Amino acid sequence: MERQSTYTATATIDERGILTGWSDGARRLLGYDSSAVVGRPAAALLAADVTVVRRALTGRNRWNGAVPLRHQDGRCVELGVLAHRRAPATGTADWLVVSAVTVRAQPPRGEPLEEWTFLQSPFPLAIFDADLRLVRANRRLEHALALPEAAMRGLRLGHIVPGAGSEEAARSMRRALESGRPQEVRGRLGPELGRPTVLTPLKDADGRVRAVCLSVPQPAQDSGRPGSSRETGSRVGTAADQARAAQELGQVTVPRLADVMAVDLLDSPHMGTQASGPPPGRVVLRRAALRAVPDGDGPASGTGVGVGVGVGVGVGVGVGVGVGVGEVIVCPAGSPPARCLAVGRPLLYDTADPAVAEWAALDPGAAWLRASGARSLLTVPLLAEGSTLGVALFGRQPEREPFGPEDLRLAEEFTAKAAAGIEQARAHALARTTTMALQRSLLPHTLPDQAAMEIATRYLPAASRAGVGGDWFDVIPLSGARVALVVGDVVGHGIRASATMGRLRTAVRTLADVDLPADELLTHLDDLVLRLAADEGSADPAAETAGGIGTTCLYAVYDPVSRRCTVARAGHPPPAVVTPDGLVRFLDVPAGPPLGLGGLPFEAVETELPEGTLLALYTDGLFEARDHDIDEALDKMFAALGRPAKSLDSVCDRVLTELLSHRPDDDIALLVARTRALHEDRVACWELDSEFTVVALARRFADEQLAAWGLDDAAFTTELMVSELVTNAIRYGRPPIRLRLIHQGTTLTCEVYDSSGTTPHMRRARIFDEGGRGLLLVAQLAERWGTRHDRIGKTVWAEQSLTAR
Repeated sequence: MERQSTYTATATIDERGILTGWSDGARRLLGYDSSAVVGRPAAALLAADVTVVRRALTGRNRWNGAVPLRHQDGRCVELGVLAHRRAPATGTADWLVVSAVTVRAQPPRGEPLEEWTFLQSPFPLAIFDADLRLVRANRRLEHALALPEAAMRGLRLGHIVPGAGSEEAARSMRRALESGRPQEVRGRLGPELGRPTVLTPLKDADGRVRAVCLSVPQPAQDSGRPGSSRETGSRVGTAADQARAAQELGQVTVPRLADVMAVDLLDSPHMGTQASGPPPGRVVLRRAALRAVPDGDGPASGTGVGVGVGVGVGVGVGVGVGVGVGEVIVCPAGSPPARCLAVGRPLLYDTADPAVAEWAALDPGAAWLRASGARSLLTVPLLAEGSTLGVALFGRQPEREPFGPEDLRLAEEFTAKAAAGIEQARAHALARTTTMALQRSLLPHTLPDQAAMEIATRYLPAASRAGVGGDWFDVIPLSGARVALVVGDVVGHGIRASATMGRLRTAVRTLADVDLPADELLTHLDDLVLRLAADEGSADPAAETAGGIGTTCLYAVYDPVSRRCTVARAGHPPPAVVTPDGLVRFLDVPAGPPLGLGGLPFEAVETELPEGTLLALYTDGLFEARDHDIDEALDKMFAALGRPAKSLDSVCDRVLTELLSHRPDDDIALLVARTRALHEDRVACWELDSEFTVVALARRFADEQLAAWGLDDAAFTTELMVSELVTNAIRYGRPPIRLRLIHQGTTLTCEVYDSSGTTPHMRRARIFDEGGRGLLLVAQLAERWGTRHDRIGKTVWAEQSLTAR
């Protein structure tokens, strides 16, 4: 395939109609320098009435057609242009107008069999030459993009489908041309096309790459033709969303029932008008589907109308279609859609009727009917569970018989099943929204203040129809400046999984609050899951995964003073560790059984982590979202964790970017933490004799240390705490006895250890009791206090806030 002499003329026009950009190609085409036209009204270059163009662009985001322009030398140039309305997130919207100017004629078509294969392929196909300009596009691509080949020919992909996806595809095209190897683009080219996009280099007989073929293996829309009422009816309503259900209605009714059709839905199911309700005034709808028989296909051949399912309409060059899919339609009172919604039954019209003809001529929402040339119009309400969801409109052209009783019966049958699918999709969307709200309300909204670790998290809900799962994470501050990290994955999806997740997360927090060791905490959690399963199983024997049996969980506790981390897991993936020298590895933690099996042990592992070590905890959805094998996914995760980053948020984003090739089918929870250390200048520890005379010495040690830290204001409260806790350890505990003070910046913790396993209890002392008031006094002075048990002995601690002083 020889290179063509083609260049692109581009211009940008703001919303006021002022030219803001003028390319060198535009100068070559019309002869004006940019300085002569930029800043002037674009209408000055038109050789036609500007109101015609404005009318064509009103309410549109994309338009193509022929425009007469005035050359600098005064002659008129008829030019085919493609215009995109660009609306960035920030800034003002504008129009990008492009036109490919081809100096030489197109190359001849191929052999008939090859031509038929290209044109009739079920996948969108396009051929780009060595200059990355489009030379061929099949019907499937025309329908998907709602653009004829003539409007795209000679343009580069970025001018046909502007966006970041097109830029990535263009780079991959260049690589395919240079390397001669196929390329795959994972991102979307736009809402019209699915993913992935495959780019195949096309070689001549000598093996030289002459062009690139773009194809989308998974077509954006299905084009199945109905064979029978039973076959087509089974397909209608099986979609996962409302738009898809509406589009399926178009697929089964065009061309069998009609030559052209549209589905317009009410925005909210609560807005559905009851069939017995009064006639409404104007009705606000949103277009969900628009479909017509393509050129040369079916009974309506030769009409010049081609409609892409669910993505817009492609009509013969120069014919406008008004409102596209997804746009809002305002139907005036008395119009066929408004009347159909008012009476709640099908209505049949002849488009030659003056009232219908006026509506079709003036209402942008009816431009598709006018463009198709339909003579007979049938409107059918979409009814489901006593409410009206919207209206379906069917049109037939003069070449076919007007709609009859059998057509009316089929239309009602098809629309009833489509309405059921739309209602089901709405119910599914509502359930998903409810589950999402519950899930997010149960997850931590903000991370707690703690000095042990810097932490960043991410949670991605599942995109599958099964709904949101039960993945969760948590960060729990513990006594002694320690912090607990939790990641769990409840089996199943939906509200049941989210509710179970909330129960387990609450249980973990309760068990962590009493400072249970990691393995013991999982054992108690295992017992809880068994009880929940028994309760739910007795109430609903058919319940799936009752109580969360099979749930996995990982529990880790990090101590910034000793820089040691204790980890235990119940069937959960092990955490990844990145040491300060860049070494990435998994922590060797025994897997343990998933929760709910009962009777099987859990084992905790303790390891020392240098300051600045990175910990990554995650759920298995992170790897399930990867299309490739697990080894490749692990390599990508290790590479993403090992590269330097400015922040932990950047690390999270990098991991997700590397491992997610599409929206995940399972929830993903990701927690990344970097360890900190409390050095000796923040921790003071003393060994004490088991004699009451050392209580005064302990108070003096505390006073001197607080003076060194500049915390003289906290001295009186700390003296009382030290005195009571040391006295209790001497009276009720066993040696050795240790006193420790920890200064974390905003908090001060006083801890007293002894080797006795007895737990102190606070009680109310009576008037004449000599003791029993010590812990009550500590509880009044401290923000928090408690007891944690070690393998041998216990530690009683009290924490006070320094910011409150």
